[in-house]
Amino acid sequence: MATNITLTMIKPDAVANGYIGNIISDITSAGFSIVALKLTQLTVEDAERFYAEHKGKGFYDDLIAFMTSGPIVAAVLKKENAVEEYRKLIGATNPEKAEEGTIRKKYAESMTRNAVHGADSDASADREAHFHFSDREIFYQL
Repeated sequence: MATNITLTMIKPDAVANGYIGNIISDITSAGFSIVALKLTQLTVEDAERFYAEHKGKGFYDDLIAFMTSGPIVAAVLKKENAVEEYRKLIGATNPEKAEEGTIRKKYAESMTRNAVHGADSDASADREAHFHFSDREIFYQL
């Protein structure tokens, strides 16, 4: 069953390039409510826990290094069918293959420096939201 929340992270490349405001504007213009938001930086240990499912894959070490290279913005987003709707909004992982108007088409540098993270399932969205935020920091009623 689809849920109404998802998690996004504005990645270090997009933060460094000054795209926080533009990306948040795109998100809210697409009808999402932001129910939790923070600027933070992942430690190596944080990134290893967050991306544990990818350990052992060829891109894992580079992913950990990239995601700890600078601050990120973590946010819990609310909208009906949030995971599916947000995946459409952000576009393909490879910005060269992303549809025009998607966040990755507009702001990503490459497949690895792709501006934003979006949860890939309802279960991941819940786990990832609670990785970054406690229940008292997520305002579901908004």
